[in-house]
Amino acid sequence: MTEEQNLNAPTPMVKKFKLYTGNSNPALAQRIADILGVELSGLLLKQFANGEIYCRFDESVRGADVFFVQSIVGQNVNDMLMETLIAADAAQRASCRTFTAVIPHYGYARQDRKAAPREPITARLVANLLETAGVDRVVTLDLHQGQIQGFFDIPVNHLTALDLFGDYYKQFDFDTDQLVVVSPDVGRAKAAKKLSDMLGCSLAIAHKGRPKHNQAEVTGIIGDIKGKTCIINDDMIDTAGTLCAGVRELKKLGAGDIYVCATHGIFSGEGVSRIEEAPIVECVVTDAVPLDPACHDDKIKVISVADEFAECMQRIYNEVSVSGMFGADLNL
Repeated sequence: MTEEQNLNAPTPMVKKFKLYTGNSNPALAQRIADILGVELSGLLLKQFANGEIYCRFDESVRGADVFFVQSIVGQNVNDMLMETLIAADAAQRASCRTFTAVIPHYGYARQDRKAAPREPITARLVANLLETAGVDRVVTLDLHQGQIQGFFDIPVNHLTALDLFGDYYKQFDFDTDQLVVVSPDVGRAKAAKKLSDMLGCSLAIAHKGRPKHNQAEVTGIIGDIKGKTCIINDDMIDTAGTLCAGVRELKKLGAGDIYVCATHGIFSGEGVSRIEEAPIVECVVTDAVPLDPACHDDKIKVISVADEFAECMQRIYNEVSVSGMFGADLNL
């Protein structure tokens, strides 16, 4: 081969696993990196004086399979969404091989349908934005409704924290005849039933109305809770107003000790203080949403979902590498 032909020959793409994080949940991203045995690579994210977001990868991502960890949540939730979109665009323009958005908390998931005329379906809008920005796959955890997966035309890996909660409560050695898992509403009944099956106990369902956002009124309970230990399972705690109203209603109806578990502990506004004042023995959440140390309360316990995400990311990377979509196996 002549020197000229050699210069014109295509350069083989170097297939690499690259893990990055936005500003929302770097602690979880670091835990995932430690489990996978990879470095949390460098990504510059900053804001201009007017609030616009700037993004630049500190290293080449050409031919790399990029995994970007970002929970779309917090006081600056819209910035977290824009960081994800801009990072995806930057990676695609830098000739990455694939871009996987690892979104432990999928923002705007509550707006997944038109409950009233002239409302948006913002969960679908976010899905469209992610796809348009160049995201090839989404990995997420306990969506508000599983049907949100159908808003995407790209693969979605939908994980759940139910197994973690099941294993956690098995350590308590509860008397299962005096234990009941309570669904906070009809929509959460299926997930609550799975948790009750794991624990080998009964199920109860709260019936509630919602006069306006972040407010709810419990109007009745389907099932026997009198004198029993209750575990309320939900996907999200935002202001905790709905949760604490339900807890007090359970107490009025004769419930015994009440435990709470939720995948996403957002704790907006006075959420933590409401938990502290409510008749709750313990509230367990995951690190899918970072808990502000300044808002920490002795009643709130955090368990990590890093193992679940690390296992899923390794499986995705290894499985699709067989078909040539990704790089070589990640040998962990």
